[in-house]
Amino acid sequence: MMRRDSVRFDGDTWDLASSVGATATMVAAARALASTEPDPIIDDPFAAPLVRAVGVEFFTRLVDGDIAVSQAAEQAGRNLRLETDSMAVRTRFFDDFFVAAAEAGLRQSVILAAGLDSRSYRLAWPAGSVVYEIDQPRVIDFKTRALADLGATPTAERRPVGIDLRDDWPTALRQHGFDPAQPTAWSAEGLLMYLPPHAQDRLFDDITALSAPGSRLATEYHPESGPTMAQRAQMFNRRWADLGCDIDLSGLFYDGPRSNVVDYLTDRGWQVSTRLRRDLFADYGRTFPDDEEMAAFRNVVAVTAIRTAADSPPMHRQPTRDEEGGAPNSDGPNR
Repeated sequence: MMRRDSVRFDGDTWDLASSVGATATMVAAARALASTEPDPIIDDPFAAPLVRAVGVEFFTRLVDGDIAVSQAAEQAGRNLRLETDSMAVRTRFFDDFFVAAAEAGLRQSVILAAGLDSRSYRLAWPAGSVVYEIDQPRVIDFKTRALADLGATPTAERRPVGIDLRDDWPTALRQHGFDPAQPTAWSAEGLLMYLPPHAQDRLFDDITALSAPGSRLATEYHPESGPTMAQRAQMFNRRWADLGCDIDLSGLFYDGPRSNVVDYLTDRGWQVSTRLRRDLFADYGRTFPDDEEMAAFRNVVAVTAIRTAADSPPMHRQPTRDEEGGAPNSDGPNR
């Protein structure tokens, strides 16, 4: 089977069937599977319809049960089980984050690189809640139309912002009514590995500059120890290729030394808490496989942070292309 190329480059774009955008469809497919299993830990009734609306044959067959764990080859079926559990645990972590922020009184939330995220429609947001969703215009437009065609109604005031994260998204956010004087709940879910290292720093600098005291942030990161981003991308690609996915995912992650997220946020006035991904599995009643296949994910760190400082530090200076060794300045959407 010929596999579709997904190599990143400066100024690349995508829809939900190509490049980084296809991973948003992939994650939605995993959420659909997780929502229908016995004793589910998440409930996303929009995941499967959105996957079908995108129309990638492999993912449609997956959510329709034509590629089932029990029917796949033993290793491929096991990999699908791991992906489904991992996405369920991650989704539940971010669901719980937004619920806790709302219970703490925050009424302004921002979902960065939202992809096919449906939290604006499926979470029980308190009255007065405003949820901003940021992603590339084609992704935002598609999801908005698809959910309208399904007759879905947001459970909060949803304000989609169609802009690439490489552009001036803070200004676009303000133009859509965002109030930086209000505490905000921010999510950067499944995003950092699609950013060049300097773009990761700039993202957190922009969030910090827009965050009033009391703001909250949830994200996750891969520690420097263990496989490189490129090696992780190859393993990620192999697991899905074994199931028959014909989208080449091996070139989507950006390699290179990265700032430690905990230290970076702490130095900028955030009070940070962490939880290992394998511990989250136990928290949510799932078993984390302790074997070579999942070794790269054993120490993935889930991060929550609260903004405590009243003053923002100077914005992070973007390195020149020479300083970056010619690396493209490319931000990717949420998976």
